[in-house]
Amino acid sequence: MRPELLSDAAIQEQLTAHPTWRVEGTELVKEFRFSSYLAGIEFVRRIALLAEAMNHHPDLFVGWRKVTVRLSTHSAGGLTRLDFALAGQISDVESIPPDLA
Repeated sequence: MRPELLSDAAIQEQLTAHPTWRVEGTELVKEFRFSSYLAGIEFVRRIALLAEAMNHHPDLFVGWRKVTVRLSTHSAGGLTRLDFALAGQISDVESIPPDLA
């Protein structure tokens, strides 16, 4: 069963719970910054484990000391509750220092 697209009002409501994320077109986006390149890579590894467990995979762009995460439910053609659920889990990962994970 394909997840249901969120209405514009529902997206705005979800954004209040995820204020550090922004919507760009049909994607939920956030850039994370790190003290080192390897800390960013560890963050990506931890996101990958969450994504695999949810069977919901973001686009991840790794740069020097930064990682950009783009979430969208491709099968639905936009944002669904899955995207915001994963965004919340990713934000939780961000709050745990890489050396404590």
